[in-house]
Amino acid sequence: MKKILFVSLALAGLSVLSVARATLIAENFTTNPLQNGWQIFGNTNLFQWDSTNHNLSVTWDSSQPNSYFYHPLGTMLTRNDDFSIAFDLRLNDIASGTDANMTGGFEIGLGFLNFADATGTNFLRGVWYPLSAPTGAVNLVEFDYFPPGYFPDFGPVSATTTPTFISTNGDFAPDQYLPYEIELPTNVLLHVTMAYTASNQTLVTILTTNGAPFLQLLDVTLTDPGNSEFSDADDFRVDTISINSYSDAGQDPFYGSSVLAHGVVDNFVVIVPSPPIQNLSGNFSNSNWQAQFISQSNWLYTLERTADFQSWTDIAATISGNGTNLFLPDTNAPADKAFYRVRAERP
Repeated sequence: MKKILFVSLALAGLSVLSVARATLIAENFTTNPLQNGWQIFGNTNLFQWDSTNHNLSVTWDSSQPNSYFYHPLGTMLTRNDDFSIAFDLRLNDIASGTDANMTGGFEIGLGFLNFADATGTNFLRGVWYPLSAPTGAVNLVEFDYFPPGYFPDFGPVSATTTPTFISTNGDFAPDQYLPYEIELPTNVLLHVTMAYTASNQTLVTILTTNGAPFLQLLDVTLTDPGNSEFSDADDFRVDTISINSYSDAGQDPFYGSSVLAHGVVDNFVVIVPSPPIQNLSGNFSNSNWQAQFISQSNWLYTLERTADFQSWTDIAATISGNGTNLFLPDTNAPADKAFYRVRAERP
């Protein structure tokens, strides 16, 4: 799936800070996050800003539709990008089997998703895609916790704490059958850090409490066939940071899971590559109008033109970003007037 970003010469800023070709999204909830770029999809009652304690109270309830407390990244991440996320998490309580017909432990999640996919009617986190295509979850990079549960024809199942990748093709990393049987405590403030490095295709996840080490999960390397279903053809496309309360719909009733949990999330620090188009301007060079901006590698750029905003025309062939200034000229501009935008997309 391609993600396309359009940037015109009238730009609106995100509530983020761009430094040295990286974008920092930081949120400590001292002010209402809904006035700082955050939004809610789904059941708004699951996410409540605490103006006194300056944090976010979250309910994860799998009986509800997919619901997200989210912030757009302003860019698109793939396996070829470095990125990281850190946050505080305190679980007040968590229970599995809250639906008597689905007694396993369903996940609570927090991380990166593809907003268009995650808000689609076929996005069902409890369903394995592509085995159950066209339903299932795709394009995710997240921290997941599954409380312990019980399956009538199998027996008790231990809690699981794990980072998770799901590709555009529905493949998992780590392999979905690998055990990460770790139960998280309640009423303990945990600090979770997840850092992905593109050069070695590896995600490192560390949990601390009160500044002291609590747990380091196994590293997940996308190129390691021992802990990944990913192939060289697999990739992910994520464009949003989100706290995720997933619906338990669509599951096999014999192996179904459900969850109800309450907790607090605080102190987000998200670092991602800067948006693919920065410092966009327009000027004339040798009587030709051109767009000038700082581009990013691993992005493709096309200059588009319109006279009436009813339709847009590609001015020239798409070119690859070079990580520095890029110039896109219109060598055959109309004599009357024209409006321009730049289209950026991942290969």
